[in-house]
Amino acid sequence: MKPLAYRMRPRKLDEIIGQEHLAGEGQIIWRMVHAGYLSSMILYGPPGIGKTSIAAAIAGSTGTAFRTLNAVIHNKKDMEIVAEEAKMSGKVILILDEVHRLDKAKQDFLLPHLENGRIVLIGATTSNPYHAINPAIRSRCQIFELKPLAEEKIKTALLRAIEDEERGFGTKSIEVSKEALDHLAAGSGGDVRSSLNALELAVLSTPENEKGIIRIELKTAEQCLQKKAFAHDKDGDAHYDVLSAFQKSIRGSDVNAALHYLGRLIEAGDLVSIARRLLVISYEDIGLASPQAGARTLAAIEAAERLGFPEARIPLANAVIELCLSPKSNSAYTALDAALADIRSGKSGDVPAHLKDAHYKGASKLGRGIGYQYPHDFENAWIRQQYLPDSLKNKSYYSPKTTGKFEQALAQVYKKLNGQDS
Repeated sequence: MKPLAYRMRPRKLDEIIGQEHLAGEGQIIWRMVHAGYLSSMILYGPPGIGKTSIAAAIAGSTGTAFRTLNAVIHNKKDMEIVAEEAKMSGKVILILDEVHRLDKAKQDFLLPHLENGRIVLIGATTSNPYHAINPAIRSRCQIFELKPLAEEKIKTALLRAIEDEERGFGTKSIEVSKEALDHLAAGSGGDVRSSLNALELAVLSTPENEKGIIRIELKTAEQCLQKKAFAHDKDGDAHYDVLSAFQKSIRGSDVNAALHYLGRLIEAGDLVSIARRLLVISYEDIGLASPQAGARTLAAIEAAERLGFPEARIPLANAVIELCLSPKSNSAYTALDAALADIRSGKSGDVPAHLKDAHYKGASKLGRGIGYQYPHDFENAWIRQQYLPDSLKNKSYYSPKTTGKFEQALAQVYKKLNGQDS
């Protein structure tokens, strides 16, 4: 007998659990199916949420013949067979698992069949299609992101499996305690396949009691669904999503969220990424609002690198909390970016003659350095004169913020030098 998770795969659109943002009534996939018009698509999301199963349910709801292949296992010859069937019948839906693993020969073969509409591709992948899938294939497909199932949705899938007499355990007398059901739903991290596998193991390994009932308690559920291993691919999309959330949580001053994402990066053992991101944050997001944050962050990073894990977590936690609760300013690098934007668009202009190098014989004959006023010869070591090229002489790039005392002081000086003080 096939595994429970396989048997309980949805066969029609209305059997899909979750993914309401795509398959719910009125949503895009629902509309496609009910209009009888299915375009090629790529279903993208984490493992265990039923991408291939959902693809089969979509295909099964259209009444169109479909075939399932795997881009790793099956070769071009297998695709030729599907193409020949499509030629005979007019249209075939090709469900292609691991679609990001298509090699060039398979891609080149598929493209004309996607163009003429004889093959409708439903690809499934755990990799971000914008990074991993050939643009020629991607441009011919709609891209839909599937989400991990919430605990309540996984409970629905578990209860359906317990009650279904045809494909599940509906012919058996099974009682699952609330605590056991909660654990099976919560412990899989949104992976419904893992939850169903654990339920199947619990049912098949638990003897009936004197009343002929299979009673599953929390202890059994814990044994059958061990703590889901923390998976973190340092080269995968999820890695960059965590780093992004880490920085945005610090930028948003949310200490608890920042510590959560720091914890995930620590569990992955990725000290290099943590160190680089923290140092960037200290200058990009804290900046002039608290200039010493950069130096203290660097000191914490150096301490962490010298200590190594697990002790490295201690200075890292200090740095993260300080950065979260520090005043924020991005004025320095945004000012530079504005200057760079002018330069890259051709707005540079000639250096004013009085600022040009005059440390050579004959410079004065060329007008170099003439009229330059040496600031240290004046009170407060400042004298108003033009420094920017003529074409940019009235340009202002720096817009000071007042979120930290240090930049507040800088802002006052800046306004005074530019005649903006009241």
